[in-house]
Amino acid sequence: MDVELLEIRQHMGQHPPFDRLSDSLLDEIASHVEVSYFKTGSDILTLNDTVSDLCYIRSGAVEVYRRQGDLYNRLGEGDIFGHFSLLRNQKVRFPAKAIEDTLLYFIPKAVFQQLCEEDEDFADFVEVERPRLETAAEQQKKSNDMMVTRIRKLVVRYPVMVEASTTVQQAAQQVSQAQASAVLVLKEGSSNPRYSFKDSEGQTWQVCGILTDSDFRTRVVAEGLSPQTPVGEVVSSRLITVQSDVSIYEAMLTMLRNNVHHLPVLYRQRPMGVVHLSDIIRYETHSGLYLVSNIFHQSSIEGLARLAPDVSASFVRMVQEGANSHMVGSALSTIGRSFSRRLLELAEEKLGPPPVAYCFMVNGSMARNEQSIVTDQDNALILSDDFIPEEHDEYFKALAGFVSDGLDACGYTYCKGDVMATNSQWRQPLRVWKSYFTDWINNPTPERLLHSSIFFDLDSLYGEDLFVEALQDLIAEKAPQSPLFLAAMARNALNRTPPLGFFRTFVMEKDGKHNNSINLKRRGTAPMVDLIRVHALACGSKAQNTFQRLDDIANTQLLATGMSDKLSYAFEFMCMSRIRHQVIDLQEERVPDNNIEPENVADSERHNLKDAFQVLSNAQKFLKFRYPVPSSRTGR
Repeated sequence: MDVELLEIRQHMGQHPPFDRLSDSLLDEIASHVEVSYFKTGSDILTLNDTVSDLCYIRSGAVEVYRRQGDLYNRLGEGDIFGHFSLLRNQKVRFPAKAIEDTLLYFIPKAVFQQLCEEDEDFADFVEVERPRLETAAEQQKKSNDMMVTRIRKLVVRYPVMVEASTTVQQAAQQVSQAQASAVLVLKEGSSNPRYSFKDSEGQTWQVCGILTDSDFRTRVVAEGLSPQTPVGEVVSSRLITVQSDVSIYEAMLTMLRNNVHHLPVLYRQRPMGVVHLSDIIRYETHSGLYLVSNIFHQSSIEGLARLAPDVSASFVRMVQEGANSHMVGSALSTIGRSFSRRLLELAEEKLGPPPVAYCFMVNGSMARNEQSIVTDQDNALILSDDFIPEEHDEYFKALAGFVSDGLDACGYTYCKGDVMATNSQWRQPLRVWKSYFTDWINNPTPERLLHSSIFFDLDSLYGEDLFVEALQDLIAEKAPQSPLFLAAMARNALNRTPPLGFFRTFVMEKDGKHNNSINLKRRGTAPMVDLIRVHALACGSKAQNTFQRLDDIANTQLLATGMSDKLSYAFEFMCMSRIRHQVIDLQEERVPDNNIEPENVADSERHNLKDAFQVLSNAQKFLKFRYPVPSSRTGR
């Protein structure tokens, strides 16, 4: 190969998608390349002209435009263009112009088609949006053994099970003989299909609860109950289970999130074993989430605050071990919830029992189980309708202050928008919260919803779960019936738009201006969360997590077939880009943030982010079309 062809080959082999090609395919390309030079300002591709080559930028800069003349992208050395047209009708859909003196390599259509046929990575790269993002997102799901191994691997024996009429003495004897630490309690019938199964003789049973070693001590012995008391009278009705095919990692998250140490494992509805937290810890002693157990052993805010560095260490370890964004977000949310729960326990120890029932509600990323290492606190208090401000508010004000100050000490900064239970507006009885949501939905304006939209991500963290469930039911009932509300939420979701793309050492904006960095939360993940939330509200979904909302949306006709997948892949990639750059900040002893700089972004990541931003941009355009402002308020 002569020197000129070798130089072409070496240069192209440094840039995606050519960097993954075999040597033989690179040789094939180099031998067919034609080189052309374009002066500043000259047209390269003209609208509706026929395209016969893939264009590769050897040096210089090119601007690509939409048919209406709007700037679509700015490309530099190593970028390609023209592939959209080659994949379709060979007519130029995106005109291109040189904005600097530019040297291009033209790769003939026949070679382009050969590359698409013979190299799957190349084909995925040039086929716009979904395939490339799907490949990148799927690669990010490669994780360590704990994240892919099923929990059934830790089940070593059949569970001890007794009927509800069995005495506590008989149950304790069976547990002792089996050298177990818990017993499942059964009753005949099937009032709850979720926990019902048939035995080998065809008899239908329902798992109605679990009794652990700790329960025998606290509910039987400590209460002075007779050994002849039926276990059905002392068993807890709160039953947390997992299916046998969930990962060990997911099972551990379930245990930590619900603060339980025993987890019944079901195959469909049939019990196949009980896993103890110690089983998981023995299996994976280096799990970053092990620190959660330390959180609940702390007796002061100072002790909790000393664990803050462990959160960062766990975050880095999870990412290095291959966790995807859903795993990282769930784990960090579980840790954050654990800090909050322990602070609420300490607050009640200090202040005494609450005068009326309450629920500590979380909002935003924690409610969605999508927390990052860079986060603040968003919370509120839902109080019983028996709440009397003059008699009870002093207690709840003190409780909210204790928790909020404690969270700040642990690294969860105060909310700049004052969405915290310390704000009396967000410390109200359930009836007031219902009126808030009813008013937001029935009388919406973009201005009013701008500061209240965060409350449409809501979850119970501590206390009376039914209070939050009542609000979730109200939202799911009213939101789909209010076009005006959906239109206002949609307009707010369009306030933050993605940047055009990366070019050299700056980020292109849609007006042609550029910045030295991009806030990937403000310009990527947050607007994606906003638009998916609107669709979820429209279809009556009660899910809070963005990925789970997409699953609910996919079951409707709101979006075209496959669009939910595109949004999922784009969201996953943007989240992981943000997460990876925060890890780099921590490793280099910088305060982590949401900003990424183009010079620190690899070529492959840059291309995938461009695709993700394009998916987001297209989805925002559809959002405006899908939820127009009704012509009259009576159309609601």
